[in-house]
Formats: sequence, structure tokens, C-alpha cells
Amino acid sequence: MTTTPAVPQTDDIVGLLREQHGRIRDLFDLTLRSSGQARADAFQDLVRLLAVHETAEEEIVHPMARRSLPGGEGIVDDRLKEERQAKEMLAELDGMDTADPAFLDKLDRLRIEVLTHARAEERYEFERLGDEFTDGQRRGMAAAVRAAESIASTHPHPGTESATKNLLAGPAVAMADRVRDLIRAARDGG
Repeated sequence: MTTTPAVPQTDDIVGLLREQHGRIRDLFDLTLRSSGQARADAFQDLVRLLAVHETAEEEIVHPMARRSLPGGEGIVDDRLKEERQAKEMLAELDGMDTADPAFLDKLDRLRIEVLTHARAEERYEFERLGDEFTDGQRRGMAAAVRAAESIASTHPHPGTESATKNLLAGPAVAMADRVRDLIRAARDGG
């Protein structure tokens, strides 16, 4: 039997992050089954969502887990290692043409890495955060994640898997990413 959360899913940090994981799964599927410009567009949506999602987790969620959960240090260290590997793979893919014959194989390997990482986060981190904090605290964390995402970089930057590195380098990198996105959209007519 499942219980109804006390706050709407997207207002609760656990529900918000699980929803984003679902959107990430859907974007992987869409990218893998599309072709041409539809694949390129779906992939850029995936890149952006992964980049802002991971940045927000690194700035808000992981520090809370590290401080508040029994064994939080080890849990977060494991997730950060996974995130760095995924960012390295995503950065390589972000520079590829989505029509390149090697693209789909590499994307599928990334999909497996990211979805395995997401399951570990949900099991070892999110559920425990849900148990550890009140409804109000979880709503506050969700609001903080949304704020972090609104100014996060939109492309992967391996090596910035800590709150401190994200906060120090983040604004300049995010601005450069967003300008790059605008130039790409103008060039591609979007």
C-alpha cells in the first residue's frame, strides 16, 4: 500500500527529483528512437535537463544528505563519482553529431549509467531525505533546487561535482552555456 504524500509531488524535493528522473528516462527514449532534427532536439533537451538537474543536486541535495543522513558522506561520495563519469560521457556526446553512427551506442551506454545512478539516488538518498525532513523543509529544498536550476549551466562540466565548485565557477559557466545555447538556436533557426 502506498501513502499519499502530504505535499504535492513537485512541491516536495523527493517528488520533484523523482519526476525529473522520469523526464530524463523519457528523453533518453525519445532521443534513441528519433532521427534527424528530432533526435538532435530531443538530445539537447536531455543535455540541458541532465546538466541543470545534477548541478542542483550537487548544490542543494547532496550537501543536505551529507550533513543529515547516517552514512551520508559515503552515500554522497558514491553519487558524485557516478555523476562525474556521466558528465564525462555526456560532454563527449554533447560534442558529437547525433547522426554519427557511434552516437546511439554511446548514448545507450550513458543511459544505462544515468539510470543506474538515478536508482541509487532514489534508494539511498531521496527516500532517506524524505524520512528525515518535515513537509515544510522538503518544500523549501524543492524551492532551493528550482532556484539553483534557474541559474545552472546547461551543459556538462566534469570536475565541478561539489557545491563549492558549482557556486564559484557556476555563474560564469552558466552564462557562457546559455549564450552558446542562444547562438545554436539562432543558427539552427529555433
